[in-house]
Amino acid sequence: MSNTNENGAMLTADGQPLKRSLATALRRQKIRALLLISPLLIFVLITFLFPIGSMLFRSVENNIVVEILPETVVALATWDGKSGELPDETIYAAFAGDLQRAAKNKSHTRVGLRLNYEKSGSASLFKKTARQAKKWDLETDAPFKEKLIAAHKGWGEVEIWQTLKTHSSRYTAGYFLNAVDMRKTQNGPEMQPENRQILIKLFQRTLIMSLLITVACILLGYPVAWLLANLPRSQSNLLMILVLLPFWTSLLVRTSAWKVMLQQQGVINDIFVALGMIEESGRLVMINNQFGTIIAMTHILLPFMILPMYSVMQTIQPTYLQAAKSLGATNWTAFWRVYFPQSVPGIGAGSILVFILSIGYYITPEIVGGNKGVFISNRIAYHIFQSMNWGLAAALGAILLAVVLILYWAYDKVVGIDNVKLGG
Repeated sequence: MSNTNENGAMLTADGQPLKRSLATALRRQKIRALLLISPLLIFVLITFLFPIGSMLFRSVENNIVVEILPETVVALATWDGKSGELPDETIYAAFAGDLQRAAKNKSHTRVGLRLNYEKSGSASLFKKTARQAKKWDLETDAPFKEKLIAAHKGWGEVEIWQTLKTHSSRYTAGYFLNAVDMRKTQNGPEMQPENRQILIKLFQRTLIMSLLITVACILLGYPVAWLLANLPRSQSNLLMILVLLPFWTSLLVRTSAWKVMLQQQGVINDIFVALGMIEESGRLVMINNQFGTIIAMTHILLPFMILPMYSVMQTIQPTYLQAAKSLGATNWTAFWRVYFPQSVPGIGAGSILVFILSIGYYITPEIVGGNKGVFISNRIAYHIFQSMNWGLAAALGAILLAVVLILYWAYDKVVGIDNVKLGG
């Protein structure tokens, strides 16, 4: 029996209050558990949270102009861009000094590239002018207004100065406006010209096609998952190997194989012609369009739908169906009213997995989709690797992330995420 002190508190064998000893032991246990999971927390922080935070920050970061042309930004603050008149000599002189310093340290191209996203031709404007600005004497070559206009007639246009002032702040919503086919101007947000309105259509196409791919995976995967769960063990194992076989093949190889099969001179068209289903002159166009993207991605993502459904179906007891039939239910009634409702959590888990994966795919649409079957993720990849417009790419990624979270929230409200499970 534990001892007690003069206040009646229980003591441990070494004379410490029992309550304090238990609290110390519990605290040590929590610290030990935290140390055990700390490698995983650090891994998640580095590989998941930090990249997302960096993406969100880059989508509003806009410090290129203000850091490379600081005196110009200060001088432009006093200029009324809506007046329609060119800036005065003070602003031209400040810009000449900033441009000369930027040309010497070769940072002028960054400003030109940044403004080129907003006004075409800005990159070449800065490059051509910077070559001459290196030779200027800032003390004796004034006035600079004429010199800049002589170097390139673009400096005599109000639009370039309006663009420079509009995008000179350290943080901007311009990238998000660009991501929804709008642009930031002196007069506030405006729609892009009609020939540049493409991103909203890509978002719509991505969501609609991802939904179609998810539905196709459900329709094709449900019978396979049912067979896996109800066939004898030997046959089920063989079928499972066939389901898992695509994971052992490169994604690029599988996508390229579909490109070969779906083209007009490909295997599928050859079979249709040989069977007399279509004429030689009427070969089907199944590649470089939305149809090709849906077919290839359904094949690639089908295992991700089958496995969650199978893991749920194998927990459904056959006795439930037997009991329903013994009470007079037909095979269809027993399936629809007894078996199917119990398999819905597996459908939900597979649907979430396939839908989210399909939204972010870009390799398969790039290879088989052409111009008509690409997703918004292909546009993000384009701005990262080709146009180098990382701000717009980050804004597109942030919007895509928000769409996924909203859909996830809506699914939780309608279906309930607690009803989604992977078996057990």
